[in-house]
Amino acid sequence: MNAPLPSDALSRLKALLGPGGWSDDPSVLAPHLSEWRGRWAGTTPLMVLPRTVEEVSAVVSICAETGTPITPQGGNTGLVGGQTPQGEVLLSTGRLRAVRDVDAADDAMVVEAGVTLLEAQQAAEAKGRLFPLSLAAEGTATIGGNISTNAGGVAVLRYGMMRDLVLGLEAVLPNGEILRGLKRLRKDNTGYDLKHLLIGAEGTLGVITAASLKLFPLMRSRATAVVAVEDPGRAVELLMRAKAETGGGVDAFEIMNRVGTGMVLRNIPGTRDPFPGQDHPWTVLIELASGEPGAAGAAMERLLAQALEAGLVLDAAVAQNEQQKRDFWRVREDQSAGQKVEGAGWKHDISAPVSQVPAMLAEATAAVERFHPGVRVAAFGHLGDGNIHYDVIMPAGADAKAFSARREEGSRIVHDIVARHEGSISAEHGLGRAKTAEALRYKSPVEVEAMRAIRKALDPGRIMNPGVLF
Repeated sequence: MNAPLPSDALSRLKALLGPGGWSDDPSVLAPHLSEWRGRWAGTTPLMVLPRTVEEVSAVVSICAETGTPITPQGGNTGLVGGQTPQGEVLLSTGRLRAVRDVDAADDAMVVEAGVTLLEAQQAAEAKGRLFPLSLAAEGTATIGGNISTNAGGVAVLRYGMMRDLVLGLEAVLPNGEILRGLKRLRKDNTGYDLKHLLIGAEGTLGVITAASLKLFPLMRSRATAVVAVEDPGRAVELLMRAKAETGGGVDAFEIMNRVGTGMVLRNIPGTRDPFPGQDHPWTVLIELASGEPGAAGAAMERLLAQALEAGLVLDAAVAQNEQQKRDFWRVREDQSAGQKVEGAGWKHDISAPVSQVPAMLAEATAAVERFHPGVRVAAFGHLGDGNIHYDVIMPAGADAKAFSARREEGSRIVHDIVARHEGSISAEHGLGRAKTAEALRYKSPVEVEAMRAIRKALDPGRIMNPGVLF
């Protein structure tokens, strides 16, 4: 999107929102026009900052009337460029900040789109409830963005993706009309469930302004351990044992290879190796939780004893206190930060059926090492639900620009292997600008045409995030 926007539309938006409701100051816009990895840079003539759903409606109505394109943005933590405008009006949800209600009896809360994930967790906990979505960027990522990208995180195994945690939505459609769907119902068979069109749509079908979210009881006991294993196949066997032992009490099951863990330990001050002096090829971070006091710890002891006896694990360390637990999790959560100083990388957010993950990883690693000898593969992520962050880092001392130039060809190799293993090229980050065109290679024509038909019906002028999706 490079064509100048209608000047009358920009003037009307400024008049509508008044002082503090918009900005065209380059210094204010700058943090909103680049993403964490620095891969995507954007432009916009105007950022609008509506405070209410009615103001969002008025903004979108003006844009629809004048054919002015919009890119919605939450906390700007996305990794595929979907939140980065390329000349469109930037609509920030940063001032939609209210926690409207938390109801323990309904196990539901209603929060506005600009509330951060951490704030939503804290609001639930204050009423004795759990909102289980958890990811590394939770202090910055917003609920609206989490919904628009169908965020995953570390607790998907037990609680599901963001899609599974949404009861209802309030949103502004591309014509400016307000969809008032903040229901708290678990059962409602009265036609199409429109909220599911908006979840994961990356802002292409409207602007989410508030959501009704599922809450759960707080767990009374937790146990966290890091376990060393020989390979991902043994990790999958351990996962099956953990599920059987706990009857569904596995909150997280995260895998990391030594390449990625080594980068964290080298580059992130204060991180600690769970197995000092060892060089285990793979580690698994397991977290069990139970509503019964002490039950999670007992289950962890039984699981690890059985796994050691069966030869599934090489070593194990159980967190004895909150600090050790944080240390374990920090090695997992700082994987991306640890890679950042190692040079350029080809990043992949891939998934496959859990049973196929070991073979997929082995095949992909052999293929990229043949394609570009010397690469360092850092593989980590949510083995419990089959989602792996598969990052190919340039050889030490290599030319970063030349390596980056091979990204498209190298990623095609990885993604073709993923497709052969019945997987997805985007497990939890969305398509954004990074993968929209590539996804056409893997989506069936029927799927693509159905999605295009839905989009055309709701947004015939294609003003909502026009550079994203089909």
